[in-house]
Amino acid sequence: MEISFELGAIIGIVAAVIGLGFAFTQRNWVLAQGTGTERMVTIARAIQRGAQAFLTREYRAVAVLVAIVAAVLVILSFIPEANMSILTAVAFVTGAVASGIAGYAGMYIAVRANVRTTQAASESLNKGLRVAFASGTVMSMMVVSLALLGISILSIIFFNVMSDPNAAASALAGFGFGGTSIAIFARVGGGIYTKAADVGADLVGKTELDIPEDDPRNPATIADNVGDNVGDVAGMGSDLFESYASSIVAAIALAVLSPQFTGASQTAAQVFPVLVAAAGLIISLLATFLVRTKEGASQEELLGSLRRGVYSASLGVAVAIVGLGLLLNLGWEVIIATISGLVGGVLIGYFTEYFTSDTYKPTQRLSESAQGGAGIVVIRGLALGMFSTFAPVAIVVIVTLVATALTGLYGVAVAAVGMLSTLGITLATDAYGPVADNAGGIAEMSELEGSVRDRTDALDSLGNTTAATGKGFAIGSAAMTALALIAAFIAALSAGAGSAEVALELNILDPRLITGAFIGGLLPFIFSAQTMLAVGDASQAIVEEVRRQWQTIKGLKEGETEPDYERAVAISTDSAIRRMLPPGIIAVAVPVVIAVLTIIAHGAGDDSLLAKLVGVETLIGVLIGSLVTAFMMAVMMANAGGAWDNAKKYIERGNYGGKGSDAHKAAVVGDTVGDPFKDTSGPSLNILLKLLAIVSLVIAPLLANLG
Repeated sequence: MEISFELGAIIGIVAAVIGLGFAFTQRNWVLAQGTGTERMVTIARAIQRGAQAFLTREYRAVAVLVAIVAAVLVILSFIPEANMSILTAVAFVTGAVASGIAGYAGMYIAVRANVRTTQAASESLNKGLRVAFASGTVMSMMVVSLALLGISILSIIFFNVMSDPNAAASALAGFGFGGTSIAIFARVGGGIYTKAADVGADLVGKTELDIPEDDPRNPATIADNVGDNVGDVAGMGSDLFESYASSIVAAIALAVLSPQFTGASQTAAQVFPVLVAAAGLIISLLATFLVRTKEGASQEELLGSLRRGVYSASLGVAVAIVGLGLLLNLGWEVIIATISGLVGGVLIGYFTEYFTSDTYKPTQRLSESAQGGAGIVVIRGLALGMFSTFAPVAIVVIVTLVATALTGLYGVAVAAVGMLSTLGITLATDAYGPVADNAGGIAEMSELEGSVRDRTDALDSLGNTTAATGKGFAIGSAAMTALALIAAFIAALSAGAGSAEVALELNILDPRLITGAFIGGLLPFIFSAQTMLAVGDASQAIVEEVRRQWQTIKGLKEGETEPDYERAVAISTDSAIRRMLPPGIIAVAVPVVIAVLTIIAHGAGDDSLLAKLVGVETLIGVLIGSLVTAFMMAVMMANAGGAWDNAKKYIERGNYGGKGSDAHKAAVVGDTVGDPFKDTSGPSLNILLKLLAIVSLVIAPLLANLG
């Protein structure tokens, strides 16, 4: 059956509007819930003010950079030799705005759902789960719907306005670039904020003052709770918005650029990723209604309630993929390639859970090692993180081999689309975590009765597992998306060179390719060093502020006086905004600088010294090198950090001496090391590898005519 691309895009628009309507309905339901006592409301408002202050400053800083990049793209569109359309700038700004709106909406509901989750947990465990999960659903549906809506509308415009479909596909890549521009700063800035506050609060509160987590006497407590939202809600949402959008853009681009598709088959290949995304959105929406639990549910039962929704959505999407592939006459090759990505995403989530959840042996053994001291915990945690890279890498390798063997580079892109097709519910399970964590903090600071804290602890523990699983999924999907974008970049160079094969004929011994791979492999280390140093410096400032207040504010130790929460919030905000810019600028600058040098070298002639030192091969090497090292580093950091966190919590539940024991103190050190691993540097690498690839795809028209 033939379906025009316009009709497919209209279906995408309809699905996106339904998703936005559902998000709005869920928002209204969450806000209609009770907010509890006056003390609870006061604490919640402090968290809201802190989150709003950070997001406002972050978006102001990012808006300036977005305006500068948009201006450059507009200028390039008026230079004939640049071979770039002004619609690229339009797509870029649209993607940035859509990503920003999705992040803001997620943050807005998260900092209002936390206190409502606390109040709901005072009534029943199931209601607490429903409120927290509903807030996560708002975030996930906003991300998926806005991405699909933007791509569908822009696709209709671009492919009708522009006579050259290759140029239209290249311009559409600007949408992914815009989303990435927001994501890099949301992830890096949010990660620095959340871990500066968290590490600072823990270093003084738990190790020096011997007060429990979320104790209202700790001046960094509010900043810590704000950080949960700016890092794991706004940051994660922007990250996955970019993966989701870029995977669809890459698939559309490869459908246009790949010589294997012509005529009706090309139209079918273009519309397929949009229809898969639309089907995934609707099926994920329906699957959210399956997330329910009973009073007194165990951790396994709570986890089962979320799994029920995710696995049901995955099964439903798999059926939809088969139906759509057959309907469009694309053949079983495309169907299997897409489903391989879907299955790969589920498996990555499972193996991440295995290595980070205290339900399984790896984290339990890490807890046991805490009896030997902090050094042993750090050593074993690093080893666990390194070993855990095997499964995700193997899965991505297998999916890539299957997809390319069946249907070439296009298969890699649709595999990425398949992996992200259930994002409507998988992101909801992840965004749920910070809300549940905040709910526990509010219960502790409000000094609610033990039964409420027990329920919020159960929800928080579930959130730790889903957060770790979500990070693994985000990293795996980022790797697949980056691979798809690299494939689209090479295809764009091939099309510009006038041959489908010329750009693929790379000499592995070409020194430009090798040096590019070394540079690309180096970038994740420099990037991670910058973010780790930022967390360390900001944490030190928080530590000094907490010590100062503890020593100078009379009555604070006895709980008779409140600390100055806003001072710690201000320190975290200032540090995050100041230190988030350099890593992001480096990620954008590297491919641009290489492209400029390549153009200069081409003008100087193939025999010039510069042409022998740098070329398109250098940029391809950078993309490959960064993908390999960033993927593995991100998995190692996220899983090591998650395991350290849950090993500490396993001890806090009474194992190996419980809270206050020597084993617990050693585990706290491991958790402190792991915090920037799993919540700052590791997740930020997702954006690095995608940003390098999407920038390269956007500037491909500049390089395509070089031959």
